[in-house]
Amino acid sequence: MSSKHFKFSTGVIAYPIFFVLIIWSVMSFEVQFHANFNKYGIYPLTLKGLRGVVFSPFIHGSIAHLYHNTVPLFVLTMALFYFYRPIAWKVLLYGILLSGFLTWCIGRPSYHIGASGLIYVLVSFTFFKGIFAKHYRLIALSLLVVFLYGSMVWYVMPIKEGVSWEGHLSGLITGLLFAMFFKNNIAKPKKYDWEKDDYNENDDPFLKHFDENGNFIETKPPEETQENATINYIYKEENK
Repeated sequence: MSSKHFKFSTGVIAYPIFFVLIIWSVMSFEVQFHANFNKYGIYPLTLKGLRGVVFSPFIHGSIAHLYHNTVPLFVLTMALFYFYRPIAWKVLLYGILLSGFLTWCIGRPSYHIGASGLIYVLVSFTFFKGIFAKHYRLIALSLLVVFLYGSMVWYVMPIKEGVSWEGHLSGLITGLLFAMFFKNNIAKPKKYDWEKDDYNENDDPFLKHFDENGNFIETKPPEETQENATINYIYKEENK
């Protein structure tokens, strides 16, 4: 797959917007009807807490919590659908399930909610996949992700009270695993002729312009062209 496969489509913006609208709609419902969906989050190592694997990314503790997750979620999801369109839905849906399940396995006995686990999936996948693919555009995207969200790596450790570092760590691990195993339909760098296994330098049209000592051989026009060439002079006869 070459760089021509990086095509902009309506889904690149439509899907991220739709996803963000769902999350904001849930928060709007909670505020309007004074509801609290925290109990539908991930509660580790309990059967009831497993439902949070699906529901937790759509539940947030406050508008501030949701606001801080909205921008990176939108940007990273849009990048996912633009650069990794063939596997975007797999990364998104499987990322929610696997990162949520890992959080359920290793988390503290508390409700874990929010889309930050999914954000860590996207950050991790985008960074590592760009490095593994060795495609210049994907590497540039990886560097951009590091520049924008590199500081997030600190929050995979328990350095802040009330933050689900287990969810962040689960997302980071999930993204790395996806970057390693999702190899199909990923853009690959163009291989030049001299990089191919069946390359033969004797058949290279460019190298044929050089002699054995590496000197460039200037191509001369055919002799018959020189013999048949005519020269026309344009002049004005001097008035006598």
